[in-house]
Amino acid sequence: MKVFINKRIPEIGINMLKEAGLEVFIPDHDNLSREEWLSYCKSHDMILSVGAEFKYDKDFFNECPNVKAIALYSVGFDHVDIQEANSRKIPVGNTPDVLSKATSDIAFLLMQSVARRASYNFEKVKVGNWGDFDPLHALGQELYGKTLGIFGLGRIGFEMAKKSKAAFDMNIIYHNRHRNQEAENELGAKYVSFEELISRSDVLSIHANFKEEQKELFNADVFKEMKENAIFINTARGGFHNQKDLYDALAEHKIWGAGLDVTNPEPIFKDDPILELSNVCVLPHIGSATVEARNGMAKIAAENLIAFSKGEKMPACINPEVYSEKS
Repeated sequence: MKVFINKRIPEIGINMLKEAGLEVFIPDHDNLSREEWLSYCKSHDMILSVGAEFKYDKDFFNECPNVKAIALYSVGFDHVDIQEANSRKIPVGNTPDVLSKATSDIAFLLMQSVARRASYNFEKVKVGNWGDFDPLHALGQELYGKTLGIFGLGRIGFEMAKKSKAAFDMNIIYHNRHRNQEAENELGAKYVSFEELISRSDVLSIHANFKEEQKELFNADVFKEMKENAIFINTARGGFHNQKDLYDALAEHKIWGAGLDVTNPEPIFKDDPILELSNVCVLPHIGSATVEARNGMAKIAAENLIAFSKGEKMPACINPEVYSEKS
């Protein structure tokens, strides 16, 4: 069977696919047009998909009827129409667990960077503006004993909560579709309504899987209900927040600051005014950017396709119902 990978991944995954007897094709350049991408997809049985710039929607499946399986090089799958994949009995795999620690590290880093205005002060040092000692200039805030609110307390959110509890003895509250008994037992996390989450959190960190109905859920109406000292953290998907509303809330000091590893739009425009604020830290979507996490993602993605090629169930399948329908 033939596998198309749209961008080069760590060699461990590529070697696994080849050793399993699969034919692997990777283009010699990354910046594929949609037409190029589609042409490659049409001529392959399986896709190992890196990034989310292309949508696996009804149009894609209509144009690429030969595609039998998709392995995502990510945890998130909001760029895939799962219902459409189900209707065609196409399994879709992702890479859970392996990047939970790395991504939560970035959320934890952003929380501290914003609390102590690290990006702003680093820029001052770079231009030689060290300045004289000023007891009142650009003060940060401490996180000890503060309340961390988590929207989407899954694997990554749990790791963020665990770090914050251990380092700063933060109180953990969360809002989920379902209760997280492990977090409640181990971390004393308390389940709250969405309204209570936004009104009580000193730090509000998003770790949910994005769905279209949640588009720009965090907007002006939400920001005005948050504490003035609140720090907003988004390492999930930029679509969760309205960026102009976030800028206004920050510029007007309705909330303390924001740390973003994802933006809306993404990539962020270099002249976005939010980048000029002293109470903001923005990173270029590097949540999983460690050697360990990226190797692990490559391994799981390869395992998903190898299992499919053998007629077995993908070990990390988003839509396992396609197998029950076959049986």
